[in-house]
Amino acid sequence: MASVMEVFDEMSLRGQGGLIGRFGSSNKRTTTVLKHAYGILKPSRKKKYTVAFLKYKLTKEKENAQTDQLYLLKQRKSTLMRALTGKLDKSLKVSGSITYCGHTFSEFYPQRTSAYVSQYDLHNAEMTVRETLDFSRRCLGIGARYDMLAELTAREHEAGINPDPEIDAYMKATAVQGHETNIITDLTLKVLGLDICADNIVGDEMTRGISGGQKKRVTTGEMLTGPARALFMDEISTGLDSSSTFQIVKYVSQLVHVMNDTVMISLLQPPPETYNLFDDIILLSEGYMVYHGPRGNILEFFESAGFRCPERKGVADFLQEVTSKKDQQQYWYLDQEQYRYVPVLEFAEHYKSFHVGQQMLEELKIPFEKSKTHPAALTTSKYGQSSWESFKAVMSREQLLMKRNSFIYIFKVSQLIILGLMAMTVFLRTEMPHGQISDGAKFFGALTFSLITILFNGFAELQLTIKILPTFYKQRDFLFSPPWTFGLANIILKVPVSFVEAGVWVVLTYYVMGFAPSAGRFFRQFLAFFATHQMAMALFRFLGAILKSMVVANTFGMFVQLIIFIFGGFIIPRGDIRPWWIWAYWASPMMYSQNAISVNEFLASRWATPNNDPTIDAPTVGKAILKSRDLFTGDWGFWLSIGAVIGFTILFNILYLLALTYLSPSGRSNTLVSDEENENGTNKEQMSEASVSSTMPSSIPMVSTGAKEATNRPTQSRTTLPFQPLSLSFNHINYWVDMPAEMKEQGFTESRLQLLSDISGAFRPGVLTALVGVSGAGKTTLMDVLAGRKTSGAIEGSITLSGYPKKQETFARISGYCEQIDIHSPNVTVYESILYSAWLRLSSDIDDATRKMFVEEVMTLVELDVLRNAMVGLPGVDGLSTEQRKRLTIAVELVANPSIIFMDEPTSGLDARAAAIVMRTVRNTVNTGRTVVCTIHQPSIDIFESFDELLLLKRGGRVIYAGELGRHCEKLVEYFEEIPGVAKITKGYNPATWMLEVSSTLAEAHLNINFAEIYANSILHRESQQDLYNLLGATYAAVFFLGATNCFTVQPVVSIERTVFYREKAAGMYSPLSYALAQACMEIIYNILQGMLYTILIYVMIGYDWKVDKFFYFMFFIIASFNYFTLFGMMLVSLTPSAMLASILVSFVLPLWNLFAGFLVVRTAIPIWWRWYYWANPVSWTIYGVVASQFGDHGGSLLVPGGSPMVVKQFLEDNLGVRHDFLGYVVLAHFAYIIAIFFVFGYSIKFLNFQKR
Repeated sequence: MASVMEVFDEMSLRGQGGLIGRFGSSNKRTTTVLKHAYGILKPSRKKKYTVAFLKYKLTKEKENAQTDQLYLLKQRKSTLMRALTGKLDKSLKVSGSITYCGHTFSEFYPQRTSAYVSQYDLHNAEMTVRETLDFSRRCLGIGARYDMLAELTAREHEAGINPDPEIDAYMKATAVQGHETNIITDLTLKVLGLDICADNIVGDEMTRGISGGQKKRVTTGEMLTGPARALFMDEISTGLDSSSTFQIVKYVSQLVHVMNDTVMISLLQPPPETYNLFDDIILLSEGYMVYHGPRGNILEFFESAGFRCPERKGVADFLQEVTSKKDQQQYWYLDQEQYRYVPVLEFAEHYKSFHVGQQMLEELKIPFEKSKTHPAALTTSKYGQSSWESFKAVMSREQLLMKRNSFIYIFKVSQLIILGLMAMTVFLRTEMPHGQISDGAKFFGALTFSLITILFNGFAELQLTIKILPTFYKQRDFLFSPPWTFGLANIILKVPVSFVEAGVWVVLTYYVMGFAPSAGRFFRQFLAFFATHQMAMALFRFLGAILKSMVVANTFGMFVQLIIFIFGGFIIPRGDIRPWWIWAYWASPMMYSQNAISVNEFLASRWATPNNDPTIDAPTVGKAILKSRDLFTGDWGFWLSIGAVIGFTILFNILYLLALTYLSPSGRSNTLVSDEENENGTNKEQMSEASVSSTMPSSIPMVSTGAKEATNRPTQSRTTLPFQPLSLSFNHINYWVDMPAEMKEQGFTESRLQLLSDISGAFRPGVLTALVGVSGAGKTTLMDVLAGRKTSGAIEGSITLSGYPKKQETFARISGYCEQIDIHSPNVTVYESILYSAWLRLSSDIDDATRKMFVEEVMTLVELDVLRNAMVGLPGVDGLSTEQRKRLTIAVELVANPSIIFMDEPTSGLDARAAAIVMRTVRNTVNTGRTVVCTIHQPSIDIFESFDELLLLKRGGRVIYAGELGRHCEKLVEYFEEIPGVAKITKGYNPATWMLEVSSTLAEAHLNINFAEIYANSILHRESQQDLYNLLGATYAAVFFLGATNCFTVQPVVSIERTVFYREKAAGMYSPLSYALAQACMEIIYNILQGMLYTILIYVMIGYDWKVDKFFYFMFFIIASFNYFTLFGMMLVSLTPSAMLASILVSFVLPLWNLFAGFLVVRTAIPIWWRWYYWANPVSWTIYGVVASQFGDHGGSLLVPGGSPMVVKQFLEDNLGVRHDFLGYVVLAHFAYIIAIFFVFGYSIKFLNFQKR
């Protein structure tokens, strides 16, 4: 059987460190991450070949490894895994070598030979679990399974062996490639325990889907469906209960020993039974390899150095803490020698003299013989299937996503229909005379409005592209399929979208607006709009692929639209553009679209009337109109323009495909300064140690002796802020949600699904309560119900606080809630996040000095003081790591000094040492007399025994135990052991793991009992008209497009902060109106500065009259327009559940504002039944104000083509309806719009909540 061996030798990594801000930093330094790592990863101890990494230096990490199966501990493990799988960041400097069976990376594809299971869960939220795994299996292919099956069949035939029918059927099923479903998917679902949610969508932050633990298993399942024989699994247990973790690792262990696979796994807080499944251990600390060898020798190694693992201490937890300066002393066992701190480098040197290390070094000296490598061991093909099969797989996936997102496309078409109906009533054919030069202006307005609408409708492609990029980058880097398959599938699938949207618009508007009544010209206009829509979508797809950030993409996207529009030939004709800008005119795709639709209309026979205007040299009225606008005047112009637009579409699509292929993701979640390294570089170390030891003594184990003793413990907090101890009681809590559609399809007839069933209990001051259960038992649901954070579903039952009915308005002020998902503002530092919470949530009678002292104390408690100036960043992109982000979540709640604290999996995603730090902090918090309840998945013995009481739930939301744990969990063990048939706990076994095993669904079925029933029965979110129009066009473009840029740009920012607001609102940190006012004020200040700078620049460049009143009027209207555009964007976000929907609504409203702004169609030309909307349109007031203030009192004359000269003032009144003496009302109207929009925003923030929990 083909196996893989990997060798790495003296491997080192270097990278740029320092506290890196969101937008870069000048304080860069080289940080060594791995130092002289060496080792061997073997598929089996009996094999003489493996994967080796030899003297690999990564100034970012180092390590050595070897085994059947590896358990990787401590720091920098992810970097090592990425290095060994060929997925390392190219910015890192690497020295050393890595070989697979003696072959270097240049001889095969390590990304396909090995599989890296990332610790980040990146999935398509709209796909179900089964669809996600089916897609990954289909893309990763079958590898050598078919060839192996053929070889096996031939050998069986030669030997006359008849294979077992079931095994034969299984092997043949796993060797089938290209099918949409496969037995491998079903097997993976079963092994990972995902079969119960296989048909549920994955979901995301705003869409209800599977739980966090189930998402982690989906991430693991994606790689297990492939044929890779070397698996590198990074923190796969985060969010899983200990029983599930054990079952998954046990399955992987069987793969290792039966199939000779090579596996390296890193786990956080592995329970002893899971730890014992591993063959070899790699221990990393501060970039050094402390140990790499058999699991059975690691305790011997540390005993030889003077450290021993206590009896009731998990070995994995011991290994995490023994190299830590703060935790090491408690494990020193040589009484005859005085303890001294043993640094990590000394451990690494001691390993070289230890017999295991010496054996490792001897093995590394023996070169591997390449001739022994099985041909199927290493993968030399880049992808798992042919390009055509990959394209079919990606195409089917994108079709599915389009179907699941059909609401967006239906919404866009509906939006077009509404806009079309409104535009039809404005440009009604009975109001659209033709045959004269003066008649062309209104037709130009109708054509340009149609063109702008089509362009705006393609803007949604920007956000759709950016949304799927993280998942695409993961799958691209893991070689799921060639990047062009994803891009080409998107391009092809959007062709029908353009066909429908362009068709709907043309069918609705063409004849009603009175365009040339010719079938040929009708279809030619459709062709022009179809090509334009395709070009717009290609442009915004390309921008999304290169910009990758919603905020930046929205801003730059609107800027590109502005440039395209200004140089599109409508606002400023070609003849009026300066010579040095003429290239932009020819490079504007809109110019060609404008030419195509204009030539198509004005060369029709009805515009063939002889031209009587001697100032324009053209034979017909139609050509005169085209020539006056410097547009093409021949039929050839239409086809030339269509060809150019198609050319732009092809160009943008090619650039889009290149961006997908070659650009890297924005960044990875990584704080380049670790906690201990940064602390070692400061002068605060001694002070920090003293303060931590006084509050969290390392030498005192976290052992609870029950609730009674807990209440009598001395308070260890250095500063006690006043609070009222409160107990929380709840009786007969039931919670229902609407039955999911997927379950109805499976035959469930009930209208509601019950998630919590008749739960009663109490949480008391000074008592630390654990809320435990398997994934899907309802732990987080119960906490959300008790904390008042559920925004949907039906709740029954009573909740009281110290005997009084709970009122959510006051409860939020005296409680804290640490969510499982760490939500924070990304653009602030750690210290600012905590200080912000303290200022808003601590009582106003606490003085500033005490407030800041308490902030410093909390930061020290959770060991964030060394990261005080680090930027928080976005999860999975930049800033703090998962573990640091978790500690920040806890600190933000602790600094509020609450009486009751809910913590949803506070140790999830943390290693054993970090989890111990957190739990010591929690223990100290409880000892002050607060009420604390934590959900927890896979606690170690130490962590579990630090709790006083337990509330245990089974799947379905039913209680199976509620009460004290007792010393060493005696009461819990006694309760379950008294139940007939329950197996006794073995000595040294983790009570938490044992409890989950004996009360599992399988155990219930085996014993034919119901633990919930047993418990129930026991005791227990200027000079000529054209010059004037040129000035008006510049003003119009400035107001509308820059305002629209602000409107689009602010939306993602507000959307991101809204999720933070929901948490802080639920915590009662401030009033929603205060939040709305603060957010609006910050934007208003920025808009004032933006408006002042823009006014100074544009006023000089356009050449307006330099008078004080005109200058300040102009500045006022610019600033006011920026503000109502920005507030309008914020308002739409507050009214809609997602930024994408708000963006689509903006693309619906802005064309209306554009149409009725008084520029495309002047007020006097708007039909009387639509004139009311002109006055309701804020942009029209701004255009009115700017025009009236700059030209309303102008006494000069201007030349009107085909007419006599007119006074400017009179021209504005007669043709535009603009009067100078109306300026005062215009100013008031601007204030009214800003105030009205703000109030809608504020009250929407207050009363609307789109977060579904």
